[in-house]
Amino acid sequence: MTGPYQGYVYAYPHKTAYRPLDPRPSLRDVWAHEDRSALFLYLHIPFCEMRCGFCNLFTRTGAPEELTGAYLDALDRQATAVLTALADPDPNTFATAAFGGGTPTYLTAAELERLCDIAGRFADLGSIPLGVETSPATATTDRLTVLAERGTTRVSIGVQSFLDEEVRAAVRPQKRAEVEAALDRIRAAGFPALNIDLIYGIDGQTPVTWLHSLNAALAWEPEELYLYPLYVRPLTGLGRQGRDWDDQRMELYRIGRDHLLAHGYEQVSMRMFRRPDSAAPGQGLPGTEYRCQTDGMIGLGCGARSYTADLHYSFDYAVGATPVRAIIDDFVRETDFTTARVGFTLDEGERRRRHLIQSLLQAPGLDRAAYRERFGTEAADDFDLEPFAARGWLEDDPAAIRLTPEGLAHSDAIGPALFSPRVRTLMDSYEAR
Repeated sequence: MTGPYQGYVYAYPHKTAYRPLDPRPSLRDVWAHEDRSALFLYLHIPFCEMRCGFCNLFTRTGAPEELTGAYLDALDRQATAVLTALADPDPNTFATAAFGGGTPTYLTAAELERLCDIAGRFADLGSIPLGVETSPATATTDRLTVLAERGTTRVSIGVQSFLDEEVRAAVRPQKRAEVEAALDRIRAAGFPALNIDLIYGIDGQTPVTWLHSLNAALAWEPEELYLYPLYVRPLTGLGRQGRDWDDQRMELYRIGRDHLLAHGYEQVSMRMFRRPDSAAPGQGLPGTEYRCQTDGMIGLGCGARSYTADLHYSFDYAVGATPVRAIIDDFVRETDFTTARVGFTLDEGERRRRHLIQSLLQAPGLDRAAYRERFGTEAADDFDLEPFAARGWLEDDPAAIRLTPEGLAHSDAIGPALFSPRVRTLMDSYEAR
């Protein structure tokens, strides 16, 4: 570990560790023996009205008029193939759903209706939590009305900063007035949960300007706030500037964390803060808790991942504009979605490691009894956690292994440090494109 910002571990392993599967397994075989009692349904829309300077998501800027329709056609074909694969022998129960991207609300209101229809083939969207990502420019009244009427319980909007000059520095052309108007429309639509994303470490940002954005966000009383450190990655707009952005992030993180805690929010992870009086994560719907460590995921769309207990799979991954467009073009022409194309097979050791990482990076930590029940061993025996304990980053008690506040602050170093040699080798040998 050479610094606190090695990488954001939102999933393990990362897609850069995926490789073409040969032979390609049928989805029916992949899911045949899986527990499908609490699944996550995720639909990915790979379009944005613009691309932020820090963005390395699988997305393209703009789309010819016919492309979004063709993409939804392909999504519907994929849904049919997946539903056929899931048909036997066990019933499927979805605990939660999300539309991500890209920007799902890049789609028109009519297209969002169709997206909801496709998702509705898997689950009643009105009976489970449904989260949708949006942007200031696309959070229009007609789109939000569709989402509200179709059961959306959480809307997440990427604001990043409430200061126009900082937004420009992050290569995100939006005005605060546009952001405030979008937030007003979101609140007027009556969604149970609002999340606002902010970024710290932007060029020129100071503790004073950071607190300004935090207070501007708090004025909307969001149920959730995500505080993201700025990462500058290869092939992104900021990455091509070749500048060093590392110095101020930890100071700003601590300021943001302490400010939100002082305003009554609880810390769920390094990035996520939640109002204890909010209905999140189940948004008031009972029995909808999803556990990423143990439950499966069905992903639809060329940027979505799916995972079972021992296989994570998706389509090809890219960041650069040209290969992303080529992958999307291939997806909309595809007629056979019956197999898994690209992925990573988890052996017993990788399953244990994933459970550890996905648990430890959350504030509640790793439940010792749950780990023992699942694997028959102790996590502390399976993994060398002493280097983290020696730094004061671990809080160890009979019930759980969890990160201290200082450990949470270093989540982006701890997560990557726990990657297996196999995963690190695959990621290091991945050819970025």
